Amino acid sequence: MKVKIKKKRLDYFKENWGTPFIIAFMILLIIAAIYLSIGNEAYANEIAIYAYYALVIGVFLQLASYIKYAKKEEEQTSD
Repeated sequence: MKVKIKKKRLDYFKENWGTPFIIAFMILLIIAAIYLSIGNEAYANEIAIYAYYALVIGVFLQLASYIKYAKKEEEQTSD
């Protein structure tokens, strides 16, 4: 059972290249919110900038993987 779950997770990350960057975006944004609540606005802004870079990279990678795997799926269904 555990092997199947791990395999599904790995397959998901292989087919969705942007997932690690989008997860990093969410974590960095939470960290930025924590620093902002502490009162360290400058550091929070710096972390938020890196978070948005991660989001942009993640979205582009998701788009690229979608295009790649949509073509593969289209080829499989046409056969």
